[in-house]
Order: sequence, then C-alpha cells, then structure tokens
Amino acid sequence: MKNLKQKFHTETDIAGAWLSIGHPTVAEVTATEGFDFVLVDTEHTPLTLETVENMSRAVDGADGETETLVRVPSNDPVRIKRVLDIGVAGIMVPMIETADEAREVVDAVTYPPNGIRGVASGRASAYGDDFQEYVENANESIATVVQIETQTGLDNAREIAAVDGIDAVFVGPADLSANLGIFGEWENDRFDDAIERVVTAGEDADVPVGTFVVDPGDIEMRVEQDFDFLIVGKDTNHLSSGNEEVRQRYAETVSQQATPSMSED
Repeated sequence: MKNLKQKFHTETDIAGAWLSIGHPTVAEVTATEGFDFVLVDTEHTPLTLETVENMSRAVDGADGETETLVRVPSNDPVRIKRVLDIGVAGIMVPMIETADEAREVVDAVTYPPNGIRGVASGRASAYGDDFQEYVENANESIATVVQIETQTGLDNAREIAAVDGIDAVFVGPADLSANLGIFGEWENDRFDDAIERVVTAGEDADVPVGTFVVDPGDIEMRVEQDFDFLIVGKDTNHLSSGNEEVRQRYAETVSQQATPSMSED
C-alpha cells in the first residue's frame, strides 16, 4: 500500500475530506467512504491534541486505506513535532509566503541531521516498540503540504513549490481571495489568474497542487483548472445541507398533504 506521500508523487486525482468536528465517529465514518485522506483542521477549530490523536485512531481503525493529514495552526516546529508524534501521515501548514518559510517547514518535519525534529517515542513508533525503524524511515514517509494564501505567497509560488521536501502545495481559496480583495469571487479573472500561477508553479516543480471545494457544483470548475487533487466537502457543511434537505422535504410533503384537492361539485 502506498502512503500519502508516495501518492502525491505518483498519482493524480487524489481525494480528501475536510474534518472540523472533533469526534472520532465523524472521522471513522468519513474514512469508510474511500477517500485517500482526511484533513483534520486545527487552525480554525478548538480541537486539542488528544482529540486529534483519537480521530487518527478512528481513521486507522476504519476499513480502507484512508490516512490522516493534519493542518497545524502555524509554522511552529513544536506544534508540528507534537502532531507528528501522534503518528499521522503528514501535515499541512497555512500561510507560507516564501521559500525560506517552506524550508523551515521541511526542517521541522525532518529528523536530524537534516532537520530539527525532536526524537522521542510515541504513538508514531508504537510507543517505542518500533522506535529505531520509525526514526530511520519517517523522513521518507511523512507528507509535507504547504498552503499559498496571500499575494506574497503567490509572488513566490515558484520558489515555494521548488523547495526540496515539499510534497504538495495547497491553494487556500478563502484566504487567497480575501487577500486579493475579491473574497468569495470564485469566478473572478484575477482569482483564475492566481490559481493558474500556482498550478503552473507546481507543474514546473513537478509538485501536485490542490484546493478545497465545499459546493459540489464547483468540482468540475476546479478539475478544469488542472488541480492535481481536491479536498471535496466538509463535515459541518454535510450536516447543514443534509439537515436542511430532509427538513425542507418533510415540510413540503406535509404542506401538500394539508392542501385540499380541488374537485367539481
């Protein structure tokens, strides 16, 4: 079985699912649906490290080959180290603006002598049972994804994508559009141009580029923009849209039943 890092380098059309609800059941149910990975967001959620660990356990225990990617809040080597010790498949780091920042991410993910990640046993190494094997192989098995979400990041997209050790680049659509002054204008020409710049930077560096889609109706548009992978759907949105659909259908059915039929005397 290929790990997520290998998939980024050898496969296209990888599909992920966005998780922001901090419950293992949500992670487990999602992992049974055939996604290559789930993205557990800790940047814009109150999820604790213990919660993320239990969600990762749920994903690992589900049928299938889904893996866990965690979005950390920032380019903080301490936070990155603690998340990786949980034993997840990789990390995503937001708001990367320069090649130097991208190198700092790679350094934080990588064990010495090539990086600065602290060495200790934990869930990632079966609590020490596989300690030496894990440390020897971790640098080649952890997926490192960086987000481009600002004008500065856009200006440096080629250099960021070309950093050795970056496995994928991710366009954060909400932040990028906001930084460009066109928040939510997904079909704006300036936003299209920005996407094309990042996708081209990825192509030149032979690094896959992905983005996030909430509305299923936008999937075709993003595929046509030549993204290599997508995170499709978000747990909270599935709940919201699903609840709205069934409530509305019930209300319409009751209303139809309550309307007397018109008949001739």
